[in-house]
Amino acid sequence: MMDYSKILNSRISAVPPSGIRKFFDLLEDMPDAISLGVGEPDFPTPWHIRDAGIYSLEKGHTRYSPNAGFSELRRQIAAYLERRFALHYDPQGEILVTVGGSEGIDLALRCILEPGDEVIIPTPSFVCYGPLVSMSMGVPVYVETKAEDEFRLTPEQLKAAITPKTKALVLPYPCNPTGGIMEKADLEAIAGVLEGTGIMIISDEIYAELTYGGLHHTSIANIPGMRERTLLVNGFSKSYSMTGWRMGYLCAPRALIGSIIKLHQYGIMSAPTTSQYAAIEAVKYGDEDIETMKAEYDGRRQFLLQGFRDIGLECFEPKGAFYMFPCIRSTGLDSDTFCEKFLLAEQVATIPGSAFGPGGEGFIRCCYATSMKELAIALERLEHFIKHR
Repeated sequence: MMDYSKILNSRISAVPPSGIRKFFDLLEDMPDAISLGVGEPDFPTPWHIRDAGIYSLEKGHTRYSPNAGFSELRRQIAAYLERRFALHYDPQGEILVTVGGSEGIDLALRCILEPGDEVIIPTPSFVCYGPLVSMSMGVPVYVETKAEDEFRLTPEQLKAAITPKTKALVLPYPCNPTGGIMEKADLEAIAGVLEGTGIMIISDEIYAELTYGGLHHTSIANIPGMRERTLLVNGFSKSYSMTGWRMGYLCAPRALIGSIIKLHQYGIMSAPTTSQYAAIEAVKYGDEDIETMKAEYDGRRQFLLQGFRDIGLECFEPKGAFYMFPCIRSTGLDSDTFCEKFLLAEQVATIPGSAFGPGGEGFIRCCYATSMKELAIALERLEHFIKHR
């Protein structure tokens, strides 16, 4: 009999499975449950975007694209970044179309890390960063952000985490799961710490369009001296409700993109052709769609925040993404136990904060990309659970 433990790559075997997966598996047997767990928009992809994808199929546009993505899509991404965020990237040598933002993060890490390089990762944050660093033979260095700081990375924390082995910093803002953001002054302070070092930045800006309260996202690449060290990852999943289309992009200085494309072309070759045609339509004509969905999310955000506070759960006001991160320590339960008991007792799925790294214990992630009706029912069930657990 084969001993597969001797065959499997030891780094892959050592990486634990996602802490989110367990709750999705439980949810599979509860078709009537309310899910505040899945981090994706509840809106269908806007019709004009779907129609562009359908039309491309009808016209027989089903061949491979260039490795970097269609030039028209890259031009439109460059125009979008200029229009929406005052970012300047050359579509011919500084933009790569990827299979979702996730591929962009993976490519960025694998192309800059050598064995033993350290990558600073603020947590709580999305589950992929640490495992991808480890699988790239790097060493994740977790920095625990605090609710009292609105889960922002402080310059003092960053400075304390830097060692001679530090190769990169992940900046996951707006943040999944906390909803925390970094404003321009915060980023300027981070830039001050990085000035004079060779540390690179992986800036995951997939939620850049989803900021609230009159705030507008600023990229670290906008800060003087930071563009040259930034690998910016974004995509279409959250802003255009295109999760299943698997469309993302990576922007980086020209000197880096050539090597990144090599890894992409040997591993993936090119992003899906149909999805690229849909993405062209989205990025050219989808600004109004973004604003419509964002306004709906903002209403849900305010409703859910007030609901948590009325129940008695402490929760800071998140200014980005579409997540709420209430503290459940007052219940006496750890976050994993809380979420499992809540799901089984009330059929409402949430995600334990512990799944998102150090600093997440004692919190739960609730995604408000669902209807107001379901949010209201979920709050009623949450109050009942806390009172009768």
